[in-house]
Amino acid sequence: MLKGKHILLGVTGSIAAYKAAMLCRLLRTAGAEVKVVMTSTAKQFITPLTMATLSKNPILVEFFNPENGEWNSHISLGEWADCYLIAPATANTIAKMAHGVADNLLLTTYLSARCRTVVAPAMDCDMFAHITTQQNIETLRQHGVLVIDSPEGELASGLSGKGRMAEPEDIVRYVEALLGDEKKRSSLNARHFVVTAGATIEAIDPVRFISNHSTGKMGYAIAEALARRGAAVTLVSGRTSLPTPEGVRRVDVLSAEQMYEATCEAFASADGAVMCAAVADYTPEEVADHKIKKSDDDMCIRLRRTKDIAAALGTVKGERVMVGFALESDEGTESAESKLRRKNFDFIVLNSLLDKGAGFGVDTNKVTLIDAAGREALPLMRKSEVAEAIADRIESILKQKR
Repeated sequence: MLKGKHILLGVTGSIAAYKAAMLCRLLRTAGAEVKVVMTSTAKQFITPLTMATLSKNPILVEFFNPENGEWNSHISLGEWADCYLIAPATANTIAKMAHGVADNLLLTTYLSARCRTVVAPAMDCDMFAHITTQQNIETLRQHGVLVIDSPEGELASGLSGKGRMAEPEDIVRYVEALLGDEKKRSSLNARHFVVTAGATIEAIDPVRFISNHSTGKMGYAIAEALARRGAAVTLVSGRTSLPTPEGVRRVDVLSAEQMYEATCEAFASADGAVMCAAVADYTPEEVADHKIKKSDDDMCIRLRRTKDIAAALGTVKGERVMVGFALESDEGTESAESKLRRKNFDFIVLNSLLDKGAGFGVDTNKVTLIDAAGREALPLMRKSEVAEAIADRIESILKQKR
């Protein structure tokens, strides 16, 4: 899928640099031509000889060759590349990129590159979670840099958490989705989709609320996948800590009522909707205007039903595309099929909390796509891959409706 593409691979000084060797090999196997820029510190983790052998190109580290004075032009490198992929990207390099520091060839090339830049962070979990690092990553996103999410797992320090570099196979798939299919990148031009994501918050008093464990990862991945194909996307987002995907218009809400109003308003001019948010089915009938004091007695909170957003959109859907989600704590196929019919979805995405690696707060999902014609069970995949499968299905439906 990357045949004829030029990938400039930047390698920085991280223990994860060993993964750059496999990444380089996989990019070459996918058909890309690869040139490698390394920082001087990266050479302490993986040798230039290894990367040169795998890339089939000389490795660039310094601004010029000290033996003959030949200049390594960062401008020419930036013009040559279709994608500048920095993997691993250390906290130090990310900080310098965010603030325009240009003290090595890798960084000067970033500042002069005209192509898309993608970074795969790699660092210890505490460094990754530090507010400064998170602000730097958000700054890069605002500058148009694409950031591949760091999965959770065991780190070189022996700790476990977020910060490890994404696996080479996942990075290659990301780059393929970005560059591999020119037609797919504009396949949803002039289309407008509404995507709901995240959890709603139903206030009990100014301090307490009713909510759920949704992080919004699946909905945000869908919004990003649709936007990457050229669609205008309105992301109606409940509570989440996720950054806004590039090219997506985000509307923040808290309660189910606010999500209902924002979604209905956006849907009026949309070509379809993907209902991925975890919306509260019930909300307190009365909300105290002050913190409710604890007492020795039990407390009873009377709840009332919230408005059914999907059902409301389904009644005015017409020829538009609607996709629903069903998260069940058991197999749940019959429940999902009933929801498909009642809410007038074109198809529904079913996943079960019983499936390992699926559900809230993880980077993977295992789903079944269900429509009137039958079921398609997908294997355990990264949520970004599930999002691409959902986008493919939406495109297929749109073609049938023409």
